[in-house]
Amino acid sequence: MEVVSTNHAYGGTQGVYKHTSSVTGTEMTFSVFVPVHDEGEKLPVVWYLSGLTCTHANVTEKGEYRAMCARHGLIFVAPDTSPRGEGVADDPEGAYDFGLGAGFYVNATEEPFAQHYRMRDYIEDELPALIAAEFPADMERQGIMGHSMGGHGALTIGLRNPDRFKAISAFAPIVSPLNCPWGEKALTGYIGPDKATWRDYDACALIEDGARFPDLLVDQGTADGFLEEQLKPDLLKTTCAAAGQSLTLRMQDGYDHSYYFISTFMGDHLEWHAARLMA
Repeated sequence: MEVVSTNHAYGGTQGVYKHTSSVTGTEMTFSVFVPVHDEGEKLPVVWYLSGLTCTHANVTEKGEYRAMCARHGLIFVAPDTSPRGEGVADDPEGAYDFGLGAGFYVNATEEPFAQHYRMRDYIEDELPALIAAEFPADMERQGIMGHSMGGHGALTIGLRNPDRFKAISAFAPIVSPLNCPWGEKALTGYIGPDKATWRDYDACALIEDGARFPDLLVDQGTADGFLEEQLKPDLLKTTCAAAGQSLTLRMQDGYDHSYYFISTFMGDHLEWHAARLMA
């Protein structure tokens, strides 16, 4: 692991790091905030998965999470959203919603993406092992959250791994890639046209198929331009109600899809995670 930069913040350390990933076959960059702590102390970890076009830097610079993480003693980890670098396949038309910056947290099986686009394994296995080895992280106390495409990632990874995570939340998540244009494009391109294989990457489908978690928190802005066509939180609400899955869905009046929205409610989400990670 190479240190790209470190800055002192709220008594702790905000760092940016990179390493060579054996999973993606590329160099990967991520950020970690470690609050002040006693020598030998292990701290709970909150993962934040970002949305389309983003890198680790978006939430690191605009997420306004450090004060709350310092208050509660939470490590905050922000990975990249896709592999990058020479030889990594991209959308041939350069679209923002597929290819670089749009890994959808899947393991691709379709060429030319299968070699590098293995973000599921990277987030579920490789990066956690690195975090456990290099930081004072208590891997028995982990939460996961995300925004938009990253909200989809947080919900699906959390639902697939209920024994690993103690808290799941999302900002304006893509709740059902099976039922929106972003999902149709990404999952067709990464894992092929057989929609039965998509269900592992769809929060609503996972819940329909039996996945359960103690409770979920979702915030969604009512002025979000992607609300009706891409995000469709009512699908998650209906699915959870039918399955008996606890869901707190908060429709936030006047808020859009931006980091103005995310930063406004970041504190609420970290309080939600802290309550469950400290229990």
